[in-house]
Amino acid sequence: MKRVLVVDDNAVNRKLAVAMLRKRGWEADEAEDGFAALRMLESTAYDHVLLDISMPGLDGEEVCRRIRSMADTRGLHVVAYTAHALESEKQRIMAAGFNDIIIKPMTMDVLLTKLPD
Repeated sequence: MKRVLVVDDNAVNRKLAVAMLRKRGWEADEAEDGFAALRMLESTAYDHVLLDISMPGLDGEEVCRRIRSMADTRGLHVVAYTAHALESEKQRIMAAGFNDIIIKPMTMDVLLTKLPD
């Protein structure tokens, strides 16, 4: 069974993503900010991280850079989950180390194509 960490400061967005993942039969944990996500990644193994970009305190790009700098999580599949859809924003996001991007609002089909089995 795949395990996904959903990181978003918006509770509704987190709950929606978690519900979609659980409907797929996957385990899904939630983190309300980047700091909580990094703590969870230190103690739990995940297959994927669905990471919001715009969060207070520690934004998704910085969280992704930190994930890539840690030996245990360097190879983790990290997908940006954002409303930022301009091409220049996508390029900047991908340069931070993400594997892919999902533009909000997302659908189940898009989620499943971006988080491979």
